[in-house]
Amino acid sequence: MEEKVSYKEQLLSDFELYLFHEGTLYESYKTLGAHPISYEGAEGVRFAIWAPNAKKVSVVGDFNDWDGRLHEMKRVSQSGIWVLFVPGLCCGNIYKYEIHTPYNQTVLKADPFAFYSEIRPQTASVVHRLDQYQWNDGKWMNQKKKKDVYHNSMLIYEMHMGSWKKKDDGEFYTYTELADEVIDYVAEHGYTHIELMPIMEHPYDRSWGYQITGYYAVTSRYGTPEEFMYFVDRCHQRGIGVILDWVPVHFCKDAHGLGRFDGTPLYEPIDPEQAERPIWGTYNFDFSKPEVVSFLISNAMFWMDMYHIDGFRVDAVSSMIYLNHDRGDGRTLTNAYGGIENLEAIAFIKKLNEVIFRQYPDALMIAEEATAWPLVTAPTYDGGLGFNYKWNMGWCNDILRYMQLNTDERRHHHNLLTFSLYYAFSENFILPFSHDELVYGKKSLLNKMPGDFEQKFANLRLLYTFFMTHPGKKLLFMGSEFGQFDEWKDETELDWNLFDFETHRQFFYFTKTFNQFYKRTRNLWRLDHEPGGFEWIDPNNAGQSIISFIRKGKRKGDYCIIICNFSEDAFQHFRIGVPSSGYYTEIFNSDDISFGGAGIVNKEPCKVEKIPYHNQPYSMEIKVPRLSAIIFKKTTKRHRGVQA
Repeated sequence: MEEKVSYKEQLLSDFELYLFHEGTLYESYKTLGAHPISYEGAEGVRFAIWAPNAKKVSVVGDFNDWDGRLHEMKRVSQSGIWVLFVPGLCCGNIYKYEIHTPYNQTVLKADPFAFYSEIRPQTASVVHRLDQYQWNDGKWMNQKKKKDVYHNSMLIYEMHMGSWKKKDDGEFYTYTELADEVIDYVAEHGYTHIELMPIMEHPYDRSWGYQITGYYAVTSRYGTPEEFMYFVDRCHQRGIGVILDWVPVHFCKDAHGLGRFDGTPLYEPIDPEQAERPIWGTYNFDFSKPEVVSFLISNAMFWMDMYHIDGFRVDAVSSMIYLNHDRGDGRTLTNAYGGIENLEAIAFIKKLNEVIFRQYPDALMIAEEATAWPLVTAPTYDGGLGFNYKWNMGWCNDILRYMQLNTDERRHHHNLLTFSLYYAFSENFILPFSHDELVYGKKSLLNKMPGDFEQKFANLRLLYTFFMTHPGKKLLFMGSEFGQFDEWKDETELDWNLFDFETHRQFFYFTKTFNQFYKRTRNLWRLDHEPGGFEWIDPNNAGQSIISFIRKGKRKGDYCIIICNFSEDAFQHFRIGVPSSGYYTEIFNSDDISFGGAGIVNKEPCKVEKIPYHNQPYSMEIKVPRLSAIIFKKTTKRHRGVQA
């Protein structure tokens, strides 16, 4: 008995076990899993796993010919934790857990806390340590602590690492190779962040990482953990933040994964109806179990701690907070009070955000939440969920529905343009043109646009300008920056051959130019989340399908005027109300010839007349091209402005 206690105490502390079972061991990856250590003078690996209902657990692998009789683990009292130190093992050893279930079955499971895994289709875990990489991003890590994200530009490039580019033989680029290819491209194009679709270990390529088996293992498809660290490091050195898609709602049922881990529902709820996610063929996490809470919050902390990740886009939040959202089987589940909210998931989300922001106040916690749930980005102490950003999926759906209309129909659906401003400041929003909108027959942004080839590009330039001038931070999916014509095809690379065509090169130049213009034009983002940063000039011109508005900065007089013409009519003498006298200079025009437009621009500064219009004390006449957006800035001198 004394020997067992001594063994346990030297490998796992009672305090760590207490916190894990309480749901507050937020660095559980340092306790559980496989860790090279020195024990009683020997070098080896300590294994620890949570399997409370198992009859017996063994470590099996390449070191014992996968024979479960040779390395049986010891159960730590009644905690459900099994532990074993195996001398002589080191990084690179391959292993799994052989678990004998309460039903006299034997299953082989990968380590839920493994830092590395075999390359699919192999499924074993690999002993690995993550403390060998020498980081060189100290400047970024220090500066971001001082940065006010709410009052700064944010332009996110969403990418899928497996299909941005591929080698000639169809193989994936490694993290290192992608770092040398994509980071300069993204930085030079003006993006502030890269958002990666999930890079946690997953068995099926075409799940895009959204059905995970290894939450702590960066996928070996693209290389080693150190190579991914290099990718993040290089991003930070170029001034680019890194956001990860993170999936705490559900996990896949593959035999080596988390499902029925010890032969019983462990990470998933005991109730089969609560456990199943029929539409995706997956299991939901059981947020009522403190150990699952420790596992998931530790996982978020892990990526920020070990990989210097700057934040998460939390997938499918609506499916977490509502019991029946995206179930797919027509059943209606209720909570203990008869409601349809998942009370345990809501408590988990609040706890997650509290813990993250306590440790990482500069983190980005972005909710992909598709309903009208209130206060998603409000602090938990004010009754909110505690995120600091939310995807504005309502705006995205409305504007894409509007843009796909034939131009002569748009005047009948003008509210789709303007409705978002009723709620634009109710949350801290990110406007997402994400992968969700560009797959499975939904068409690319360019191909959603109506009209002939020229009109499609004109519409897309107009859409992009409205997107970039509308309140809220921005996210664009890869390929959209050069007008990818086909929808995203996850099994092939982007259509880089489109750069052979002048129209696509011109559109690429347009987005690159506008991105840089956006970053240096403070009034387009300084007050993104405050009503004082926006003012309508005329939201009601449905007959001509034109809207006009003002974006304001913090300083008095720091503003610009935006006019968006969604019709095919051009206007040579269009009158618009303005707030002050003098001259206004056109500083951006999506119809510029260099962008592929017709070149109808306001070459000379526009003189203001003392004619009240649009509830403004002054007005001016301007040229407004068809299917275009133009931006004006007040100037004190009568001279031609510089085209951005």
